Amino acid sequence: MRKVAAIVIASAFFAILLISFYQIPQSGYSGSEYYYSNPITGSHANESVPSHYISGTKNETGAVNAVTAIVVEYRGFDTLGEVTVLFTAATGVAFLLHKGKGGKKRAEANLILREGSKLVLPFILLAGAYIFIHGHLTPGGGFPGGAVIASGFLLMMLSYPKFFMKEKPVSITESFAGITFAVIGLLGLLFASSFLENFLPLGNAGYLLSAGIIPVIYIAIGFKVGSELSSIADKFKEVQK
Repeated sequence: MRKVAAIVIASAFFAILLISFYQIPQSGYSGSEYYYSNPITGSHANESVPSHYISGTKNETGAVNAVTAIVVEYRGFDTLGEVTVLFTAATGVAFLLHKGKGGKKRAEANLILREGSKLVLPFILLAGAYIFIHGHLTPGGGFPGGAVIASGFLLMMLSYPKFFMKEKPVSITESFAGITFAVIGLLGLLFASSFLENFLPLGNAGYLLSAGIIPVIYIAIGFKVGSELSSIADKFKEVQK
């Protein structure tokens, strides 16, 4: 009976996806404006804003990655809110799951996992740093880069039962990264005309030192996300002790 129900649900889900595929809105260009048409209602919506992002990102922000420019520049205030939500979640986990050291001893991981984790950890950290440092040039950014870094520390926690994140350095890193993000926004208000507006030279698009404040913000986000996710994993490990 369960297999039949699973097949029915999977078939219904596939049918919904298939119908949605055939109802993808049609886009086009009319006069001086881009638009897309809704196949259900027949209405048209103006696409001048997204088309402006696509055509003007490189010249206005100096970033090759348009997604990065939108996340950090055009809607940077929203990204600051997302980082704040993650900080709130990490703080809540710390309060709910915190417990003193002690409890029953966990079994040691096998030799391959212990020694292998030592070898791959530097490469994991390097990959995470590369992702958020080059977020304005290639797909990536602070959130995925920070998550990769946190996965490296999670691997160490799984390999060594006695490995715990030191709370003070993690807290300082997270706080400094968050303050950096906010200060950059305020400097934009001071030296430009609005919060988080770029006030640094754009440089040459495609080079590492380009895109104004975007790489600086993504470096801050990378450290902030990495420290917060590592802290969450650490709190879960404390509970499992």
